[in-house]
Amino acid sequence: MQDFYDLAIIGGGPAGLTAGIYGARSGLSVAIFEKQFPGGQVVSTDSIENFPGIAGPVNGFELAERMKRQVEEFGAEIIAAEVAALEDAPDNGHKLIRLSEGRVQSMAAIIASGASYRKLGILGEERFWGKGISCCATCDGAFYRNKNVVVVGGGDTAVKEAIFLTRLVKKLTLVHRRDRLRADKVLQDQLFALQPQVEFKWDSVAEEIIGREKAEGVVVKNLKSGATETLSCNGVFIFVGFTPNSELVQDYLETDENGYIVTDQEMATSVAGVYACGDVRKKSLRQIVTACGEGAAAAFSAQHYVEKRKGTLYEQMFSLWMGDETKEVTYHANL
Repeated sequence: MQDFYDLAIIGGGPAGLTAGIYGARSGLSVAIFEKQFPGGQVVSTDSIENFPGIAGPVNGFELAERMKRQVEEFGAEIIAAEVAALEDAPDNGHKLIRLSEGRVQSMAAIIASGASYRKLGILGEERFWGKGISCCATCDGAFYRNKNVVVVGGGDTAVKEAIFLTRLVKKLTLVHRRDRLRADKVLQDQLFALQPQVEFKWDSVAEEIIGREKAEGVVVKNLKSGATETLSCNGVFIFVGFTPNSELVQDYLETDENGYIVTDQEMATSVAGVYACGDVRKKSLRQIVTACGEGAAAAFSAQHYVEKRKGTLYEQMFSLWMGDETKEVTYHANL
């Protein structure tokens, strides 16, 4: 690890890895800081069917590994370290990345720290988390082979994970607060076709998770009738959205009421030289393909910012060559 890089990327999921590819290909020295493993949530995804250019389902770990190899082939450095804070470096206009051990400076930074699974905040959840409660079917599904499980949620992630679980479990009950799923139609059709192995509890919410040493049931309330019932089960899988991993910049960048980082269409944040992409960014669609596109856009903007500071931006050099040193370059609001 060096003391200084042209571009520091915080997070090694699809957005961060794509930013690393584009940043390194443009000639910048690039470091990607990832506290766990390259790929992020993608690694725990069993089957991806909608990534352009890959016919048929691909395993998430395999896709992440391909991205990682591509990043390294272009010369970006992947560093296993947790970033504690990002701030302006004193005096020189650089960015200061404070790690759990040590610090690094860079000319520009990209936040691609993603998001974490949101919890329900109900009784029993903290007590039994990891003891019968999970948010990763690929990781933990095998523990419930030929058993009964409850899935809470109705979006793409919940339905994808439920479909995967049906290969293993005896019975699956899906609890959703509305009377229809939010997931893509293709996914819905796949799950509906698995009835009667799959049962649906519509217009319902989980109110409490009960058990002795581990989760053994979920108390469910019907929002229309007010009636409650207890669903006996061996495991509970919770997929009710995400919380952005933006704690390290909450007092540094502008975020919305939910903690997502606010950017413009060029991925620029409220601080010059800092960009954000992927699930940590405020947006309407969170998919692998959108994360990759945003990673490319963020790296492109960061490249222009760095070259402007170095005085090597193509438009600047052309203006100087033409003798027009006063020509304004307005490629980006943060330049």
